[in-house]
Amino acid sequence: MHQPLTHAPIGRALLRFSLPLWGGYVLQSLNTSVNAFWIGRHLGESALSAAVHANNLLFALIALVFGISQAANLLVAQAVGAGRWALARRITGSSASLFLGMSLLMAAVGWPLAAPLLGAMGAAPATAALAVDYLRVLFLALPPMLLLIFVAAVLRGTGDSRTPFVALLGVALGDALLNPLFIFGAGPLPGLGMAGSALATLVANSLGLAGLLTWLRWKRLPLWIGWRQRRHLRPEPALVRCLVTKGLPMGLQMLVVSLSLVLMLALINAHGAQVSAAYGAALQLWAYVQMPAIAVASACTTIAAQNVGAGHWPRVARTAHAGVACHLLLTGACVALILACDRSVLALFLPEDSTALEPARHLNRIVLGSFMLLGVSSVLAGVVRSTGAVLAPLAILTLTLWGLRLPLAWGLQPLWGQDALWWSFPLSALASMLLSVAHYRWGSWRRSRLLDSTTAQS
Repeated sequence: MHQPLTHAPIGRALLRFSLPLWGGYVLQSLNTSVNAFWIGRHLGESALSAAVHANNLLFALIALVFGISQAANLLVAQAVGAGRWALARRITGSSASLFLGMSLLMAAVGWPLAAPLLGAMGAAPATAALAVDYLRVLFLALPPMLLLIFVAAVLRGTGDSRTPFVALLGVALGDALLNPLFIFGAGPLPGLGMAGSALATLVANSLGLAGLLTWLRWKRLPLWIGWRQRRHLRPEPALVRCLVTKGLPMGLQMLVVSLSLVLMLALINAHGAQVSAAYGAALQLWAYVQMPAIAVASACTTIAAQNVGAGHWPRVARTAHAGVACHLLLTGACVALILACDRSVLALFLPEDSTALEPARHLNRIVLGSFMLLGVSSVLAGVVRSTGAVLAPLAILTLTLWGLRLPLAWGLQPLWGQDALWWSFPLSALASMLLSVAHYRWGSWRRSRLLDSTTAQS
């Protein structure tokens, strides 16, 4: 069992906790890239377009419940920090039942509605026809996928980020190996085309979840709920209410970001295929540049939440300072490396002799440094959320994306032309950092409480 993060040196604990998280995010991105490779390279552009439509819909559904897993992480972390393992087990049981119920409901409703949902997204008839079976199988994969996300979040709440990383590694390897097998078939196994790729996701996540649960039972960890503790699986209204009220704002953050990216893409597409291709190539790099900050922010949330539960407020402040320093070091190294060899790395995502390469280098040099600023916001928001104060980070994110970035990208074009699109990133990132620093220093987030008198009975 991992020791609570309430006494270990913060800098060392932060690195040990965040590096497996970072690796997990890389694995998930690589897994998506592998699926896109097999579908796009071997089944054609229409199949790839169908997969994109289906995956976008799936992402929106996952966003709705992802925040609840983060709320469970916070509650468990605070309970573990306070030494209330019985409460942590109750939180795990209630949130597990809630997650299972929601995922089964999504799968049951999504299967018959797959075709209408694709039509509502505006998918072309040829694309929708290819995507229906793929999406239906993905709906069946939702329960193991979401439960795996939930179990990983709960384990991280206890201070264990390595076990979820191993589980994600197994899922990624399984998905990569099963994709060609199920798409093309082998021996008596028929080729299933696009549906085979979704089936690989279903099988890999199911095996990953089964392996993780088997490991939990074998280790007999304090959060394991066996037959004798099955009463903890009965949802407690107070805990469910806390999970939903704190989790939905965190899930909404994913939707706010994804919808802003869709609108930004529409603004960029208005400038032609070359600019769109340049942005698409740079976007591939940005996904990886942001990962250190996301991992450090998640680690700060768990470490700070455990110390909030233990009442160690000076350690909460030191976690914020160490998190910002760690982010600047890791993200700064990524930014410097990419800037040093931007021509080579951007060329990986563009056709040979593409005219979009130089525009991609230009916009990348403008935007890349903004992730240093955004990372500071992410880390401080992670610490703020550790107390259960989730509305202010959502408000800052919404304001800077929808109130600044998008209006600047559109409104400054008469003055700056295409560069208005790219300068909107660092300008909005600077505003986000300043607002986050101000709220961290002077906001009321320290008075927020998750483990109130209702939830803290144990």
